[in-house]
Amino acid sequence: MPGKSPYPAELRRRAVRMVTEVRPDYPTEWATINAVATKLGIGTAETLRTWVRQAQIDEGSRPGRTSDESAELKRLRRENAELRRANEILKAASGFLRGRARPAAHALVSFIDQHAGVFGVEPICHVLTEHGRPISTSTYYAAKNRPPSARARRDAELDEHIARVHAANYGVYGARKVWQQLQREGHRVARCTVERRMRALGLQGARRGKKIRTTTSDPGHERASDRLRRDFTAQRPNAAWVADFTHVSAWCGVVYVAFVVNIYSRAIVGWAASLTKQTGLVLDALDMALWRRERTGHPVGPGLIHHSDAGSQYTSFRFTTHLLTAGIDASIGTVGDALDNALMESQIGLFKTELIKPGGPWHSLADVELATAEWVAWFNTTRLHSAIGHLPPEEFEAIYYAQHHSNEVLAINR
Repeated sequence: MPGKSPYPAELRRRAVRMVTEVRPDYPTEWATINAVATKLGIGTAETLRTWVRQAQIDEGSRPGRTSDESAELKRLRRENAELRRANEILKAASGFLRGRARPAAHALVSFIDQHAGVFGVEPICHVLTEHGRPISTSTYYAAKNRPPSARARRDAELDEHIARVHAANYGVYGARKVWQQLQREGHRVARCTVERRMRALGLQGARRGKKIRTTTSDPGHERASDRLRRDFTAQRPNAAWVADFTHVSAWCGVVYVAFVVNIYSRAIVGWAASLTKQTGLVLDALDMALWRRERTGHPVGPGLIHHSDAGSQYTSFRFTTHLLTAGIDASIGTVGDALDNALMESQIGLFKTELIKPGGPWHSLADVELATAEWVAWFNTTRLHSAIGHLPPEEFEAIYYAQHHSNEVLAINR
């Protein structure tokens, strides 16, 4: 927030009045301003000149924004910023604001802890109180300064052991196996306690024999419209990309692999693999695509469309913000309709048919990553695609760039 003027308002008014009164005694206005600024001890004559110009605008003798208008504009901007901040707080708090029951005090304190660095404690308390979840700043700080209970201390100690056992076993242990391992190590704890703490930590075991749903929509996220409308054609590279991710069953659990495909050439421009299907997975695939296009000398430009299904990863605030920063237009298909992203479904089908099914069993994330890297390189440089005239994607794009570069050279020579 800008600091206040170091000069009193009365001094400013007197200085402006003096410039008007002694103006006939000097050859130019600038000479008058210099003389008055020196006499009154004003730092620079330019400062006084600014005051004079503003006074002339306020009087109506010079066009421009008056002081009242500037003050009103600042007030509106401040109110707008506060409304935006309140809106972001409400979005972040939508999880427990939708519930009918008032959340426990520790849940509100935990929420404030997570977002205080962005919004501040007092604004969060004010917004929550206005929307039926009252908590004062004094209540928050009292809860922070209160010593933890015996159960909280025990939970914190137990969380470290649970996280360690879960991570040491490739993240595939559920509550039952984590509990058994803790018993073997001499930690006397009830199984229901392990289940409760694993839920709080967001940890879960691998599930076998069930279909894994990778597309999980979030009705709380606003989605972009479908810009492609099942038209998976493009007139040039980097006009439109399609994206999705799939799962690979492995001994370590489930590996999620995300892809970004250039519609024009069917080239896989970016991919990423992870043991979780969070937003970071699809962000890594997008960042790889942007980096590879930049590295090959063909960076993306304005107008690029990124099309995906309505999965919560692609509709999340973090991913949408990343697209906006990169100047990419988002496109989201409807929920539960595979045809809206048919090209990507086909590409993933090739990935499963050509690599995953014949190449298994898969042991670890590293195995899948290494094999996927080799397959993507072959897919882009060697594999023939009937949709692009039985050419490899990179060769098909090279022909496009060679033709358009030649046309540009001819146009310049003419």
